[in-house]
Amino acid sequence: MKLLLHLIPLFMLQCAAAQQQKLFLAAGQSNAVGMGDSTASVVPVANKTFEYQFTGNELKPLKDPAGFNEFHFQKANTGSLWPAFANEYSNLTGANVVIVPAARGGSSCHKKAELSDYGTWDTTGNLPLFDSAVMKTQAALKKTGAKLNGIIWSQGERDANAINAKQLSVEEYSRVMEGLINRFRKVFGARTKFYIIQTGFYIHHPQEGFDAVRKAQEDLTKKLKRVYIVYNQTGEFSVKGWMKDEIHYSQPALNDIGKEIAKQITQIEKQ
Repeated sequence: MKLLLHLIPLFMLQCAAAQQQKLFLAAGQSNAVGMGDSTASVVPVANKTFEYQFTGNELKPLKDPAGFNEFHFQKANTGSLWPAFANEYSNLTGANVVIVPAARGGSSCHKKAELSDYGTWDTTGNLPLFDSAVMKTQAALKKTGAKLNGIIWSQGERDANAINAKQLSVEEYSRVMEGLINRFRKVFGARTKFYIIQTGFYIHHPQEGFDAVRKAQEDLTKKLKRVYIVYNQTGEFSVKGWMKDEIHYSQPALNDIGKEIAKQITQIEKQ
């Protein structure tokens, strides 16, 4: 009985610690990986923000270049949005934040848009990524004892290019995107929140495909519950001078995305 009485407070402390850890899967393509500048990235508060590395099953302090070269996912080159997001979210909620980085540059949503071995989030393809993201997230959940707080998605440029090239229709992109959300929810629960950073534009390239992807993303938030666009200003980055090159966001842009989506997500969680 005495042993049981000692174990109950310990169990309660462990449960409280798990509740205070907010875990997010960070997925998509190169702008989710991060192509910014680590010297201009946000430096999060110590001991409050972490990223999960499957290799070694470790939580590591979150800092740029974030991410790891594992499971065909990539490390930031060199700055990302994730320190800005985790820092702001932690400041707003007081919670510890764990990021599970699972993004690969050039990856497609639909297999028809996949380029060689760049990867796809579709059910089949040359290099399917979904199962690896799930495995990595499940390992992180087991490690932390936390629940998945949501999936943050930054992807669509590859599919927009494929739409421009007539390799893919808007309807096909929309269907496979909806299917991806449902596949994640089949694993992590029907109420899993899906947060979309709306796809930007490719400077000096046709805008039609990008407009189509952006509208499809908006339409999904109306069709599916608990799917949200948490950042829609990417289309203005060129005017603001926030592009690193024709398609990748600069560090000021990444910092802004991170901070703003943290605000949006905390507001959504209060609803």
